[in-house]
Amino acid sequence: MKTVIIATKNKGKAKEFESLFHPKGYEVLTLLDFVGATDVEETGETFEENAILKAEAIAKEFGRFVLADDSGLIVDALDGRPGVYSARYAGEKKNDAANTAKVLDELEEVPETERTARFYCALALASPNQETITVSGSVEGLIAGKPEGENGFGYDPVFYLKEKGKTMAELNSEEKNAISHRANALKVLERKLDQFLAREEGNR
Repeated sequence: MKTVIIATKNKGKAKEFESLFHPKGYEVLTLLDFVGATDVEETGETFEENAILKAEAIAKEFGRFVLADDSGLIVDALDGRPGVYSARYAGEKKNDAANTAKVLDELEEVPETERTARFYCALALASPNQETITVSGSVEGLIAGKPEGENGFGYDPVFYLKEKGKTMAELNSEEKNAISHRANALKVLERKLDQFLAREEGNR
């Protein structure tokens, strides 16, 4: 079976990509399937740069084609922060609660109408055989005054979706996967994927 590597150690994230690749005859592998895979440093200044760094490094390492993503929270009143630093906003060690608390603290004096934000996701598809492609997707929301909901991770409990009347963490998986930034990026990727796969198979 043909394989694609998803440059992540997050099984849940990989599962989201399976529905895209399985119908096209591809088995989805992750970095958990490769002992000693390089831990690529995310030194880019944009989500796209980080996704490309990861995808190209892993594609070069294993000689296969790779999909990588980088995503995070952009808050308008914070001049776009936490942005590419979303996972480590409160310090080098990843801590969802501390990151969320820092954002809420910084927005304490900001009125609700000015707490606009978006989740943003960049995807990069890289191969040793062809040029890397990138796509992106986002979802708009507001930063709530306090965390609500148990279903999400990261900033989901404070990311309020006005049209749903709920935070992202109050949605079930099916609802979230229908509207999330990653889902929106995947929809764009799907439109470009067949062409990429055809070139990939032509280069074998």
